[in-house]
Formats: sequence, C-alpha cells, structure tokens
Amino acid sequence: MPEAATDGIRNGAALDEAELLSAEALREVQLSRLRASLRHAYTHVPFYRDSFDRAGVRPEDCRSLGDLARFPFTVKDDLRAQYPFGMFAVPREQVRRIHASSGTTGRPTVVGYTERDLSHWADVVARSLRAAGARPGHTVHIAYGYGLFTGGLGAHYGAERLGCTVVPASGGMTSRQVQIIQDFRPEVIMVTPSYMLTLLDEFERQGVDPRTTSLKVGVFGAEPWTQAMRREIEERFAIDAVDIYGLSEVMGPGVAQECVETKDGLHLWEDHFFPEVVDPLTGEVLPDGEHGELVLTSLTKEAMPVIRYRTRDLTRLLPGTARPAFRRMEKITGRSDDMIILRGVNLFPAQIEEIVLRTPGVAPHFQLRLTREGRMDHLTVRAEARPDAGPEARAAAAGLIARGVKDGIGVSVAVEIVDPETLERSVGKIKRIVDARPRDTA
Repeated sequence: MPEAATDGIRNGAALDEAELLSAEALREVQLSRLRASLRHAYTHVPFYRDSFDRAGVRPEDCRSLGDLARFPFTVKDDLRAQYPFGMFAVPREQVRRIHASSGTTGRPTVVGYTERDLSHWADVVARSLRAAGARPGHTVHIAYGYGLFTGGLGAHYGAERLGCTVVPASGGMTSRQVQIIQDFRPEVIMVTPSYMLTLLDEFERQGVDPRTTSLKVGVFGAEPWTQAMRREIEERFAIDAVDIYGLSEVMGPGVAQECVETKDGLHLWEDHFFPEVVDPLTGEVLPDGEHGELVLTSLTKEAMPVIRYRTRDLTRLLPGTARPAFRRMEKITGRSDDMIILRGVNLFPAQIEEIVLRTPGVAPHFQLRLTREGRMDHLTVRAEARPDAGPEARAAAAGLIARGVKDGIGVSVAVEIVDPETLERSVGKIKRIVDARPRDTA
C-alpha cells in the first residue's frame, strides 16, 4: 500500500517497560510469575490441586521454565466440567466481570476477572493496538460483538487505555456501520476479517470507494485468516491489515499481536502468557520453529489462572523481530480439531479459503458441510456469490473451486454457490465446518 498511508502511525510510539526488557530479564520475570501462578492455582482451585496430585507434581517442582512440561494439560472439557465457577481462584466478591463462550457445542466456558485482571487485560490490548499502529487520539471503530463474548469489551477498554476515542459499533447493521465510518472518520477498525469483507461489499454496494475512507489500520482477530485475505483487504481498502490473537479461556484479545512495521507473525506478550508448542498427538513439547499445537499458561491472572491450556490452534514459535524479547507465533494455519480426514486425505478450512479467495465471482465467505452417503463421507463447499455474479459466473466459479480442491488437495468435493449473505453468521463469524453425518456412525 502507499507509504503515505501509514507514515503518520508508524513513528513516535512509546513502548512500555516490558517491551524494552532483554530476553534474559524477560525469562526471569516469567519464571517468577510462573511459579506464583502455579502456587495460586494449586492452592485455590480444587481442579488443579487434584490434577497436579494425580500427575505427581507440586508447584515447588517448577525450578526452571522447562519444568512446566512436567505439569498436566488443561483442555476445554475440563473448563466445561467445572461450569460455572469451579475454576475460579478468588472469592466471588472479588470477581468484577464474567465472560463466557457461546456454548454452541456444549456447556459454555466461563471466565472471571478481578479488578487487577481487567487492568492487565486493558494494558495488553493497549500494547497490541500500539503495535498495530494505533496512537493516542485516534478513533477506533469496534465491530466485534459486545456482551459475553470477550472481543468487544476487551478491545474497548484496551483502546481507551491507549488514549483512543472508541466507537462501540458492535456487530450487525452493516449499512449503518458503513455510514458511521464515513461520518465519524475512524483511523482504526477492529473486527473479524470475514465481517470486514462484508463491510467492503457494502461500501461498494452503496457506490462508495472503500479506498477513500479515513481508515488506516484494520486489526483483525477471532478467527483464522490467510495472507490471501490480507492482500484482498489491503488492496480493496488501502489500509494495513494486521492480526490480533486471543481466546476467552486465557484472557480474550490481546494475547499476541502482529506489528504493523513487519507483519511477520504475532508477538506473544510473554510477560503475561507463557507459550509452548506441542505435538498434537503425543503432547511432547516441540522446539521453537517446529509446527504443532499452541499451549498457553497465564502468568498474572488472579480470578482464573489457566495452566498449560491446549488451544487446539496450530502454529510455531519464532524469534522476535519488531519486539526482540518476545517470541512470535506464526499466523494460525488451522485447528487440530478442525482437520477433516476425507477419504484418507487431511485438509483444513484454510486450504479451501485460499482457493475460494482466488476464484472470480464469489465472496470470501464459505462453509464446509460434511455428509455421509452409505459408507462414504462427502464434503460440500458452500460459497457465497458476489452480488453481481449471474448464473454463468456462479457455474464457472463452482467448477473452478472443485478443480482447485482436486488439483491442490487431491480430493473430490461438491460445490454450491449460494446467494450473498446466505451463510449463517455469529458475532461476525461464519461457522466453517458443519458436520451433518449421523452421530451414531460418524
């Protein structure tokens, strides 16, 4: 994108004290905080006390960062089994806020925050926004959903902590959001990448060139997205598109952030969250640089510490660049629990997304539907057409996607091109995989 578009936001950022730590000093902070977090969890959460005891470890057994590998994992089902407040480590009167997941696949996971937790959360989101290119005095348009979902409020308080003006647009009312962006002239937008593409389509539907808006930076999270999607957003909107990462079970948005000056992966804020990458099958800790499943341990959370939480997100750890002391995680390539094995071939939604994004006549909104006919599994790719795509363009797009999957992944799929805004969305996201196979034989 033109350099002039970002000159005004890439200079003069004052880093906080933690961002200036040496790698050695950061490791000392991590070990001190890790040992305190293990003691806090063991002392105040019966689940962790039982889990540690069964594994034959106690908090004092952690004498180095590498010793964390001796402690047991925590998985989402553990949090659901303790619903609603069994994972809390402080008395209820000290909890200042409660968030929860949607619970669409079972009981929701519930997360609590003390006043100090909320302050730390605002700090890491403010740090993330500054790394993304936001500055005090900027206006930030937040189109993440508000409510029990952590995205909206997490982004909101972080932007205010940085000294920004917040427009709490939340999700939905797409045409109104386009009008607000034109009227309020924000420099920064925070939203899911798939909903950003919906906003782009709405700008063009209204006859407004998206490249003429006041926006300079888009901070996108809450779902995986590809480099191809980044290129499309940047080219169609003339902005810098950067990635933010977080998950409600660990904190919310602000666990890691891509820096606007490098766009080379997300720096993990390791003074608050200790990362590991493990083999998804064996649980063995992998050395930096190898691909596997991200595991996170909170270092400063009071209300609900999490120890070795298996995120199911697939990535690898790399040395820091724009923030040298903090390691980077590569953009999420998929989830270990999202891998589809179709007739012996492993595929991830991100592979399909690359094909959809380069196909004329379709929007970057798709869904994968698994069905079973007899003993054979079948996969249907459902992609939304662009508003101006007629029957011939839709038919051509279906053929291109089917051939792209066959040639690039090695498996045959059916393709349906559906009308725009047909696929169901939740807080700005489309559910990528719908498993319609019979439960008793799946």
